This record gives sequence, structure tokens and C-alpha cells, in this order.
Amino acid sequence: MTPRLNDVWVYLSATPLLGLTMTLVVYQGAFWVYKRANFHPLLNPVPIAVAVLVLILTLTDTPYQTYFDGAQFVHFLLGPATVALAIPLYPQLGKLRRFVMPVAGGLLVGGAVAAGTAALIAWGLGASKTTILSLVPKSVTAPIAMGISEKIGGLPSLTAVMCMVTGVTGVLAAKYILNFLKITDHGVRGFSVGVAAHGMGIARAFQVSEEAGAFAGVAMALTALVSSILFPLLLWLFTR
Repeated sequence: MTPRLNDVWVYLSATPLLGLTMTLVVYQGAFWVYKRANFHPLLNPVPIAVAVLVLILTLTDTPYQTYFDGAQFVHFLLGPATVALAIPLYPQLGKLRRFVMPVAGGLLVGGAVAAGTAALIAWGLGASKTTILSLVPKSVTAPIAMGISEKIGGLPSLTAVMCMVTGVTGVLAAKYILNFLKITDHGVRGFSVGVAAHGMGIARAFQVSEEAGAFAGVAMALTALVSSILFPLLLWLFTR
């Protein structure tokens, strides 16, 4: 940056709302690209926005904490947004009650496979214990996954990256895998994507139908709840 522009940036960066404004503008730009590409999974706006924000912060030598002082307002809204997923779920309560046992079974098997395969592949490739523990909660929504990772001895920053990679991969692969398995029920498809691809899976499921999005939302919430209880407990039992 030129000295003049650098002075302007230093002045603006002292304003907490800069981080919020920058986040919203960058995401809107990424979503515009996503929409223009007919919602192609490879152009998901979340990783694009993250990459652009990282580039901006790097080029301007802006500390993350300075950026987060403003962006934390978006972070705060994650809680209400997650709770709001109950609204589209309400019309699906009847169907959810009829499939309580399949939902419980799918939740446990899906969570176990997601965590187990990540740990086994990492172990087979010679990853360190810390890396393996960082990968275990990758299919849980990022804020909770980072907390689980820290609790069991992983690296929350690595977990956050792997959550994003998992979400993008899940959104890319889900359609083809579910079509290959001839699964057409929107509730089942949404639940599967929610277990495997958390928030990004929910966003994609809502683009298919409200039913798929509702079941993806309940899958993400239940996966986060069960994982936050079971992962630390299982690790404690294994270390005993």
C-alpha cells in the first residue's frame, strides 16, 4: 500500500464497524458470483469470502483481533440463526416423530463414520496425535467443533479449516452419492447432508426444498450435541 492509502487504512481499521462492513460486502460479492454460476457447489460463497478476507488482512497487515472486533457482530448472530432453524422444522414434526429410530441410528452411524474414517486415514498417513484429534470433529459445525477440538487436545484452527473443507466436499459429493444410492426422499437427503456437511449442507439443502433444509438443520444440531458429549467421553475412556 502507498503511504497515503496506508494512513487511511490505519484510520479506518480503528473503527470496529470496518470488520463488519468488510465481511458483509465481501460475502455479498461472493454470493453474487455463486448465483451467477447457477449455485455451483465449487463456488460456494463461504470459502470464497474467507479467502478474500484473508488476502485483504494479509495485504494490509491487519491483525485478526482488530478485524474481529467488528466481525464479532456476525459471529454473535450464529446463535439466533441456528435457533431459527426450528421454524422450518416445525411443519415437519409429524414426519420426524415417525422416523425417530432411523434418525437416531443415522445420527450415531453417520457421526461415528465421519469421525472414525478421519482418524483412521490420518493415522494411516502417519499424522501426529494432535492432528488426528483435530480432524475427529470435522463434521460438526465449526464453532462447536473448535470447542471440542480444544477440549480433546487438538488444534482449533486446523479443525476450523477442516470443517470448511468437509462442508465443501460434502456439498459437492452428496448429490451424486445419494442419486447413486437411489435415495429420493428429501427428508433423508437433507438429514444425510446435515450430518456430513453441517452449515454448508444446510444452505444447499434449503436450495432443494424446505423439507430437506429442515432435516439438515436438525441433523446438524443433533450431531453437534451428541459429538460434544461423546467425543471427550470416548477419548477419556480410551486413555484410561
